[in-house]
Amino acid sequence: MPSLIEGKWIAAFVGVLQRCGVRPGEACCVLSETQSRAVLVDTARLALEQLGATVFELRVPTPPVHTPVPVRSTGASLALVRQDAAVQALSRCALVVDCTVEGIQHAAQLPAILCAGARVLVVSNEHPEILERCAPRTEDEAPVRDAMKRLKAARRMRITSRAGTDLTVDLAGSRVGGVWGFTSKPGTLTHWPGGLVLAFPAAGTVHGTLVLDRGDVNLAFKRYLGDPVRLSIADDHVTDVGGESVDAELMRQQFAVWGDRSACAVSHVGWGLNERARWDAMAFYDKADFNGTELRAFAGNFLYSTGANEVAGRHTAGHFDLPLRRCTIELDGRAVVREGVLA
Repeated sequence: MPSLIEGKWIAAFVGVLQRCGVRPGEACCVLSETQSRAVLVDTARLALEQLGATVFELRVPTPPVHTPVPVRSTGASLALVRQDAAVQALSRCALVVDCTVEGIQHAAQLPAILCAGARVLVVSNEHPEILERCAPRTEDEAPVRDAMKRLKAARRMRITSRAGTDLTVDLAGSRVGGVWGFTSKPGTLTHWPGGLVLAFPAAGTVHGTLVLDRGDVNLAFKRYLGDPVRLSIADDHVTDVGGESVDAELMRQQFAVWGDRSACAVSHVGWGLNERARWDAMAFYDKADFNGTELRAFAGNFLYSTGANEVAGRHTAGHFDLPLRRCTIELDGRAVVREGVLA
């Protein structure tokens, strides 16, 4: 898809940045790397200029590949590794618009930026048409806050489905977060598209069976599953990948290539709340135009992710985001999602 800047995309960025509280004269940085999507960088800069912000761009080299396989959509960009001067500059900003390829929401340098009071808007590496469709609205905040409140108060999450999923999560000691797509509070981060709530469980709290059914999604591969894949999970870790399909074989190979048990462990669990995000959107875009954040957020999905989890003390570059449809999610026996529909 062509990526010439459109006025409507500038308008969408202006709307989101206004919800992030951008004021005239405020110091704002557009962070990018050499392989960033140029149309996002340019559109963010023009939108900030329209709002009267004091704008500068900071671009760093895309780092060398350091893993045996491609890594996609982790939110753990390495672009700021050994870039201490860049981190200091970002820390002095009121707002950072993050246009790096992977995003910095799980980057090791993020705490230093947030602790200094900067707020961060991570713009997912999507074609801007996707961002336009999924632009956050003011009314998106309340449902996410309500879901966060329910999740923080709960002691146990159970996920079931007709396909065979039966998974339990002990929520004691977990860390809960939610994203609605904008933030005006210093020292906070959000990402666009938004509309989901997550818990990062403590160690040893996830057990059961997760069945990825036909039409569920493996976002690392940007692929709808053609056949079911059964994951056996004990003590947080995937202990077996059941199935003879290509989907199952791809997952087995990816887990094995890391040689790291943490790559098989749970990173976070949660559900989507965005009524404008679509499960079928991936069918309309080439892989290069699609990062998949929309599919993490579509309303009623159960999102199960493997990989790094600081709450559990696990660190790895291996990562799967797996949005599942048609699941029932219960908190202490009360359904918040019923067969893929928000309750």
